[in-house]
Amino acid sequence: MHFTAAVVLCATVGALATDSSKLPIVNTGLGAIRGLVLQSRLGDDYFAFRGIRYAQPPLGELRFRAPEPVSAWKDEFDATEDGPMCPQPAYNKSEVSEDCLRLNVYTKQIPGELVRMRPREVLVYLHPGGLYAFSGQSHNNAGPQYLMDRDIVLVTVNYRLGSLGFMSTGTAECPGNAGFKDQVLALRWIRDHISSFGGNPNAVTLMGYSAGALSTTLHMVSPMSRGLFHRAIVMSASAVSQVKVPTEQIELARKQAAHLGCEVTPTEKMVACLRRKPAMEFGDSLEYMFVISWNPVLLWKPVIEPDFGQERFLDRDPTEAYLKGDFMKIPVIAGITKDEFAGPAVAFLANDTLRNELDSSFDTLAPILFLYDRHTEESKNKSQQLRKEFLGDEPLSLNKSLTGLNYLFADSLIGFAVHRFVQLASRYTTVYQYKFSYVGRYSFLYYPKDKIPYGAVHHDDLLYLLSIPSKAPIFNVTDPEHTTVDRLTGMWTAFAKTGNPNNVDFKPIPNWIPVSEGADNYLEIGEQLKMETGLFSERFAFWDKLFPLPAINNETLTTVDSKE
Repeated sequence: MHFTAAVVLCATVGALATDSSKLPIVNTGLGAIRGLVLQSRLGDDYFAFRGIRYAQPPLGELRFRAPEPVSAWKDEFDATEDGPMCPQPAYNKSEVSEDCLRLNVYTKQIPGELVRMRPREVLVYLHPGGLYAFSGQSHNNAGPQYLMDRDIVLVTVNYRLGSLGFMSTGTAECPGNAGFKDQVLALRWIRDHISSFGGNPNAVTLMGYSAGALSTTLHMVSPMSRGLFHRAIVMSASAVSQVKVPTEQIELARKQAAHLGCEVTPTEKMVACLRRKPAMEFGDSLEYMFVISWNPVLLWKPVIEPDFGQERFLDRDPTEAYLKGDFMKIPVIAGITKDEFAGPAVAFLANDTLRNELDSSFDTLAPILFLYDRHTEESKNKSQQLRKEFLGDEPLSLNKSLTGLNYLFADSLIGFAVHRFVQLASRYTTVYQYKFSYVGRYSFLYYPKDKIPYGAVHHDDLLYLLSIPSKAPIFNVTDPEHTTVDRLTGMWTAFAKTGNPNNVDFKPIPNWIPVSEGADNYLEIGEQLKMETGLFSERFAFWDKLFPLPAINNETLTTVDSKE
């Protein structure tokens, strides 16, 4: 199929930036898409196509089901502004809609009729938010200004959230994983249409943060995702941990139904009732779905789907798949921040009610907060070991317990999962591991004083890859954060281009050595870059012992080639 950029013959950004009447237009197999020209952090012009619909609006009978591909359109698609966020609590309800399956494309060049150009490598970003919050919007959570100083094509993706995206009844009406299937459809859209934006569909890097990183490690296992991407960046989460992946979450579905005034049995009537409820009622009821103070953080889980004849996103246990080498063997960057989930630790210890409840009911609350099986003698024993290891026998207090409770949240929610993923994946493919320890002037957590960051906590490394206006300004070349922006965008895009983050275009960095058998190598990303070994080795050894890997029959070992 022949694609053209309809407005100009020589489709470089500078040719358009001086003439506001010539907005960039690309012609795709679905129809024409009109964007606009914006400026990067360092003043380079780039094309922005935002709010592109990649799926049918998941309304009515399509709610809870796998997404349907978007139909072609006749008129120009206006992609000059962000599309809406998927339903979630929001101060501005006008920014939220169930018609949210949109993506944004940012590129420095688009093909022209008389211009030959090298297709650029594509970086696809899956946003964080616990599978229930945030978006890929440029003005809220995922501004492209930093990465658009690099010569790549960037795509940010929305996917359904909360019950609308991840409810699973274990029946054909709602088998689960709809939000993950949204991500798959977005990747298929990129495969089919990104060449119209100057991107190379055969050089796609999937980058996820937190819930997006968990998603990325599932895509490496999913039969639906094979061949849709070629490298992976896994930032601060994975699907390989102490958390058991279920086949359904019917009790969570019933809890949602009860909150929205639907009967909870039979399942068919419950799902039918939930399909009729206004989408915003799901977002507005979100807080009431948790057990205590927005915990457990991982409330909705991926599920191993029973076979009802549907295309299944997950058909086997991801931990077992990685143990067997049954995943896409592609180059990986994976890592964590130094202090990760310190926020919940501060929240619990600074609140007298929460602190006292955790202190007196630790055996009951620990499995909820730290994501393991509840209400068994084994889980009680695990809770007691965790308390002894990280908190000791004294009553909980803000002064004495903060470091230990920070470690508990950080390891149980993020660190151990990334550790286990790295250890398993690196047996079969190249994994570059990192620890982000740089502390700038801005953060997602200030403690104990305002405007003084606690440390390098969860999401803080994102401040140097994407602009997040609610948390930090865009850093310029005279800001102390400039070097970290330059390093992160440089290494991440070098990896997206070549599969090797050492191939940077700026002054030499220490040779980033991949993890190998017997050598837990990682790059420390702080004020300086330096290679180290043994990322939180003692802490993760404790978790490895407490949650040992399952025994796997090696006779059943299979492999998945990334190019299948």
